[in-house]
Amino acid sequence: MKFTKMQGCGNDYVYVNGFTEKFEDEAAAARLVSDRHFGIGGDGMIVIKPSGIADFEMCMYNADGSRSEMCGNGIRCVAKYVYDYGLTDNTSLTIESMGKIKYIELTVGKDGKVSYVKVDMGKPELKAELVPVISDMAEAVEDVIEVDGAEYKMTCVSMGNPHAVIFIDGEVSKFPVKKIGKKLEKHCRFPNRMNVEFARVTDRNNIDMRVWERGTGETLACGTGCCATAVAAIVTGRADNDITVHVLGGDIDIHWSGRREDSVIMSGPAVTVFDGEIDL
Repeated sequence: MKFTKMQGCGNDYVYVNGFTEKFEDEAAAARLVSDRHFGIGGDGMIVIKPSGIADFEMCMYNADGSRSEMCGNGIRCVAKYVYDYGLTDNTSLTIESMGKIKYIELTVGKDGKVSYVKVDMGKPELKAELVPVISDMAEAVEDVIEVDGAEYKMTCVSMGNPHAVIFIDGEVSKFPVKKIGKKLEKHCRFPNRMNVEFARVTDRNNIDMRVWERGTGETLACGTGCCATAVAAIVTGRADNDITVHVLGGDIDIHWSGRREDSVIMSGPAVTVFDGEIDL
């Protein structure tokens, strides 16, 4: 199988051209190639396919082989892939993921390659039953959840996939993300498991964040997680409408008007690491 390793702010996936590469069990392939010791290494695998409702379809798998509805860093890299590898010459395009369409704008550098990608990520969903999260509140905003006898206030947002954003007072670098994130991912209040963000607002336009992604663990970045974090910060009055989210792998810019009916706009880099071939 031919593949391309790509990353967005360190959120790395193995990308496969589904127009030319065919294999029976994509989930098993995702587990194999994602292994950082016995495979290629990555946070998962994304297969790029034809779409009947958009220009392209992305099928995203986590490192454990489970499917995910959306990946913000992944969709930017898919957009770069289809342009750089000649599958399209359009700088405005659409990409489908599990039936939902996102609208993309590409910035092409002097070398003819895509350097920066802006994505209309659609409207955020805050209704608890649609995130989904089990809650007594119509919207789980600053809802209390307990883990290991400690209480945290979470704001739950779906950006096509579910997120629970927890704002903390101390440095995010010192927070036990792996311990708490692992337990929150599979908490009984999250029917579909949960991506969990631990964030600290440094000023009204900047947020430091670490993320625990369901099916993968802590990653260097999460595009949908950055969107959810910005939405949570705006909804709770912590931030203004233009926010840079600083993750371990870099910076992602988010804009949201604060109106439930408006889209979240995510902008950030996409980088090709290397091409290769692996026997499955």
